[in-house]
Amino acid sequence: MAFFLYDEVVESVIPVLVYWIYSGIFVVLGDKLDKYRLHSKAEEDTKNLVSKSTVIKGVLLQQVVQIGVSTVLLALTKDEIPRPNPPLFIIAVQFFIGIFVLDTWQYFVHRYMHINQYLYKHIHSKHHLLIVPYAYGTLYNHPLEGLIMDTIGGSLAFLASGMTPSVAVYFFSFVTIKAIDVHTGIYWPLNIFHFFFPNDAAYHDVHHQLYGTKFNYEQPFFISWDKIMGTYMPYTLEKRKEGGYTVQPIRASKD
Repeated sequence: MAFFLYDEVVESVIPVLVYWIYSGIFVVLGDKLDKYRLHSKAEEDTKNLVSKSTVIKGVLLQQVVQIGVSTVLLALTKDEIPRPNPPLFIIAVQFFIGIFVLDTWQYFVHRYMHINQYLYKHIHSKHHLLIVPYAYGTLYNHPLEGLIMDTIGGSLAFLASGMTPSVAVYFFSFVTIKAIDVHTGIYWPLNIFHFFFPNDAAYHDVHHQLYGTKFNYEQPFFISWDKIMGTYMPYTLEKRKEGGYTVQPIRASKD
């Protein structure tokens, strides 16, 4: 059975490896990123309400569940004769569909977890223990939230887009990198993602602050649902004398 599922396990593990490799780059760069930080390194250590060792354990737990669900899903949807990958144009369309489904799912589930006080207190508040987000804390959630928001959301994106498993590996590796990008707490002006996607580390940082918890729900690509649903909080970036940036909200639209 293990041999039978070998391909599915490998395809499920790759995005997890991408997670730790990409987030690890930010750890290695360390002080070299200080002039791009939205919060000082000291704030990262003092403002957050959970230890980094606990965060690592929580992320690993979620990824174990993620690998298990992904492996089963890929096995159940596997064709007897593997489908060839479609032309690049079709793959681009599949990526767009996957991004739309994922962003939509994330927005409405995420927002509901803030509206429903029971879900916020017992589930979603765990993610908000990270007041100052950092790269490898991206997937630090309550296990149930990780299952509903990330794993099920990703599964729906995969099924709705019609991707082949090999295309899905690239898609979810890309999604992983982009999700980390909005949680790095780093605003690098030359970040290539900024040219294509308006959702960035500064946009999501607003949501992690006390004044912004009812705004800027959408992640990790666009901000359309926030604007349509009246939960968009615009902001400006101001340079700090000691280096880095400070996110300043401009106004708060009513929820």
